[in-house]
Formats: sequence, C-alpha cells, structure tokens
Amino acid sequence: MGFTNNKKILIVEDEQDILQLVKHYLEKEGFRPVTATSGLEALKKVKEDKPDLVVLDLMLPEMDGLEVCKRLRSVSETAMLPILMLTAKAEESDTIVGLELGADDYVTKPFSPKALVARVKALLRRVERAPSSEPDLYRYGTLTMNLGRHEVSLGIQEVPLTAKEFGLLEHLLRHRGRVLTREVLLNAVWGYDYYGTTRTVDVHIRRLKQKLPLLEEAIVSVKSLGYKLKDLDVSG
Repeated sequence: MGFTNNKKILIVEDEQDILQLVKHYLEKEGFRPVTATSGLEALKKVKEDKPDLVVLDLMLPEMDGLEVCKRLRSVSETAMLPILMLTAKAEESDTIVGLELGADDYVTKPFSPKALVARVKALLRRVERAPSSEPDLYRYGTLTMNLGRHEVSLGIQEVPLTAKEFGLLEHLLRHRGRVLTREVLLNAVWGYDYYGTTRTVDVHIRRLKQKLPLLEEAIVSVKSLGYKLKDLDVSG
C-alpha cells in the first residue's frame, strides 16, 4: 500500500541502473520521485523542487554526497530535510562521517529496494509525527523542545536539528531518568527493526552534545547498555 501523502523524493545517483530501480520502487509505493545525477544538480533540485526527503549517493561527480549533505545542513531551510545516504560497504568510515554531517540514515549497496523504501517510510513517519497524548512542550534546564513547531532552543537561541537528532532528543526527554538501550533507541527513533550497526546511535548522541552543550554531562553513557538523560527537577 503506497503513501497517501504523495511525498516528493529526490534520488541523487549517477549510476542509471540503480537510479531507475529506486525510482521504480518509489513510484510503486505512491511517491513522486525526482532525480539528479551529480552533487551540484542535487543542490539545484532541492532548491527548485523542495523534496520531502533525499536519497543521496555518497560517490557522485562534481561534488560528493558528503559535501552535499554538509551544504544542506548548513542552511536553515534544509537543516531538517530527511537524508538517506547510499554507501558501499567499503565506505564505512565515510558513512560515519556522513552521519556526523547530518545524514539521518544510510543503506549499504547492494541493497534490497523494498528495504530502502521501508527506510524512506520510516524517516517520513518521524517527520510526520502523529498527534498523541504526549506533551507538546518539553523543558530541560534552559532547553525547550516544541513538538508542535518542531523547534528546539537553548534560551532564546533556536538550534537546528536533523529529523533523527530531533527524534532522539524527544525520546530521551520523554523517558528521562531511565536507561535506554541502543536497540530501544534505534527501534523508537528509526521506526523499524534496525539491522545495521548500533554505532549510529553513538554518532547521533555525539552530535546532540555538540549542538546542545547543556547535554554534554546530562546524557550519561551506561556501560554495555546504552544512554540515560539525567533527571532534573523541571516541568514539561
């Protein structure tokens, strides 16, 4: 069953067979794919077509996927645009760099087209957070998270987060004081039974601490288990 929202997905891939394969499977699921075959063209398409999500190959002509990701994250208009990176298994170190630059998730080649579509749907589900009985506003010291506006701020300064960073912070705030395993965080934030490395969580936690210094000591690593956001006497 395809997505009813008819979301626009930008596929950035210079290998035509892979490009057409991904395009075909996304169309089957009701998405509206647009394509680019180079890094520079990708940036142009993002500006012109305003996609809801980007499937971004790592190795591209003119400008590689890492640089594209970096540029998209440096601009407020695209700072939270979901990015799914395509990498070869031999590029694991580049994959970690990609996550550090702001990619939300990755798929290694060769991949199952159905698995890729599942990742795309999971990312979009995080962005389109369904209304619930949970509070719309969390406060943690000088940190404020407004779920309705999809905004995070320290004091009066807004801090742009990627979709995955936002989801991870939300889960930590919602369950503060509790130890959350990497597997629990992956399943909750990524929205599916993640079959990749749990190192992804570590990378995103490190990015959260860099962007929100308040969390440097507040998020505690629990050996062999996962992470815990220390409880504070705050409302929200």
